Amino acid sequence: MNRTILAIICAAAGVAAYGQEQDGAGGQQTLQTQSIDEVLQAVALNNPELQSLAKDTEAAQLQLKTENMLEDPTVEYSSFYSPNTTGQSGSELVVSQGFDFPTIYATRHKQNKLSSASLDSGLNAERRRILLDAKSICLDIIMYRQLGELLDMQSGIAQEMLEMYRRRYETGDATALELNKIKMELMNVATEVANNSAALSAAENSLTAMNGGAEVAFEADFYPLEEEMTDPQAAIDEYLSGSAAIMAAENAAMAAQKQVSVNRQNWIPKLEIGYRRNTALREAENGFIVGGSIPIFANHRKVRMAKAQSASAHSQLALAKAQAEAQARSFIADIQETRAALGAYDQPLMRETLSLLKEAVEGGQISVIDYFVEASNIYTNLSN
Repeated sequence: MNRTILAIICAAAGVAAYGQEQDGAGGQQTLQTQSIDEVLQAVALNNPELQSLAKDTEAAQLQLKTENMLEDPTVEYSSFYSPNTTGQSGSELVVSQGFDFPTIYATRHKQNKLSSASLDSGLNAERRRILLDAKSICLDIIMYRQLGELLDMQSGIAQEMLEMYRRRYETGDATALELNKIKMELMNVATEVANNSAALSAAENSLTAMNGGAEVAFEADFYPLEEEMTDPQAAIDEYLSGSAAIMAAENAAMAAQKQVSVNRQNWIPKLEIGYRRNTALREAENGFIVGGSIPIFANHRKVRMAKAQSASAHSQLALAKAQAEAQARSFIADIQETRAALGAYDQPLMRETLSLLKEAVEGGQISVIDYFVEASNIYTNLSN
């Protein structure tokens, strides 16, 4: 269990390698592998939640582009009639196009680029979260398989002891209590085996669901090697520099600051140019239209609103940095504590002790009840 915790903690930093956007969709054929990296690559392509988030991000980015487009042109045609004239006495055609001052488009374009980058970083953060969940499931599968091997060993030893004590019971060298104790131990082990098998099956189904329903045959039964951490502060700095959440907050803060500049320029009148044609009975006139609208009311308090939003975005950035650093330091502390706990376990010693206990109970040096009391503690430590 401790090895699983350690591997998951290390995965929180390592899974960022798969945080880059990948295009395309995977097939529905079964993925058969022992590599966690291959599983993550498949999940990055096939995960339904990730695909949905990618489309939402794409839609939001397209929405940003539409907000910086020219207004639609307008076409107006008027027909005039007079009681002294048969039919139409005149007409008017007006074609016009309104637009903002050119500098506003340039500033808004810069703001949209920052907002788009913030959306990309947010998607990347969600991608890392999903891939970390997938990696955690892979590590759980490995843990359940290793626990299954330990339970098989425990069941095998109990079965051997049951056969031995049945023979002793038949010859009067063992009591019914000892025989029943072994049977109860086998019952407990069988229950644990069933629970472990159910948990393994659930984890495998969860991994398949994360892969968009495409079956994943993840066959690894050992934990991958993790890079040794020699410099905790360097590891924290690397984690912070690659944090997608911080990148998203930084881009959002810069976009909010740029929005202040956009709103400050909104006092500049909107412009309108066009073509106008008037016709009378015997003559026609052509001309141009030049006009504008002065935003006396439309821009009221928008600069103050943008400044408040910018201050909020910068506060969110500071919060994201503080949370990321606290999370990184928590990871480091957990890694160090888990490594220390793992160092306290001597697996060869515990397995040797199990063999010695088995020999002792077979030789009649200890009772079967004493054996199971001691063996239970060893199995618990081996599980940890």
